[in-house]
Amino acid sequence: MKQLPLPIALARAPTLAGFSAGPNEAALAHLKLWVGSPTRSPVPTYLWGPPASGKTHLLKAVQEALREQGAAVGWLDASMLEPPAFDERWAVVLMDDVHLYTAVQQHAAFAWFVSAQALQRGVLAAGPLAPAGLRLREDLRTRLGWGHVFQLQVLSEPERRAVLRRAADARGVFLSDEVMDFMLTRFARDLGSLMQLLEQLDAYALQTQRAITIPLIKSMLENE
Repeated sequence: MKQLPLPIALARAPTLAGFSAGPNEAALAHLKLWVGSPTRSPVPTYLWGPPASGKTHLLKAVQEALREQGAAVGWLDASMLEPPAFDERWAVVLMDDVHLYTAVQQHAAFAWFVSAQALQRGVLAAGPLAPAGLRLREDLRTRLGWGHVFQLQVLSEPERRAVLRRAADARGVFLSDEVMDFMLTRFARDLGSLMQLLEQLDAYALQTQRAITIPLIKSMLENE
């Protein structure tokens, strides 16, 4: 069954507080301590796991938390075809989807890594495979693996349902099992998208003075 994307306008900056850890509690606890420490450790951290396990959410949440602290952050992902040189003002370097890096991006990532280490700055990176399985230049691959490494897991469907139920209850919103089934089969199943969908449904239900039902969801989509 085709899954429906959410409108881009719904996107909000991810937060560490908004990450439902489930089996990934160790990684979340590590990042909370790391971000909150005034003497942030320069030892790199690498997150790996399948799609929808929360890797990008955590990287962007760290980026947002550091920005709120007034810290400048370097960001690199596969969409940046010509990465800039390392900026000494960066407190931390964040690297997402490292498995997709081109030779140019790998060269930049390695240079960022070396500069960050020399200046005692932190590095947080993420990819779908453990460092040993990454097809990257060897000097970059080994650096990604020598610090803290956490494997992330996707929340199970019962866990996603439980999180959605708690979030709905906190909003005073009732989600029937039928509505929950519809949300989990017709929309992107990652938790971030589902939480954004719940927020939009709550706002639309208040606006139209209707309960959240499948007809209401369809009506909302038709009026986008």
